[in-house]
Amino acid sequence: MTPSTGKYIIILGVAVVLIGVAVYFLHDKLSWIGRLPGDIRIERENFRFYFPITTMVLASILLNVVILLIRKLLN
Repeated sequence: MTPSTGKYIIILGVAVVLIGVAVYFLHDKLSWIGRLPGDIRIERENFRFYFPITTMVLASILLNVVILLIRKLLN
């Protein structure tokens, strides 16, 4: 392992902690996650199926932007 790998692991850990704190304190404000237009929700009496397509696309875009910014700041 190289020292840069350690930096990435530390940054990832800090990001996970920040996301955890945000979810803990803002859980009532984040109820729209998984309920966006384009997300598939099928609820029946004994069956529930969730496939959050739109939410995952937005999460992927956001994660890519964050990774790009981190890489620019570290180089």
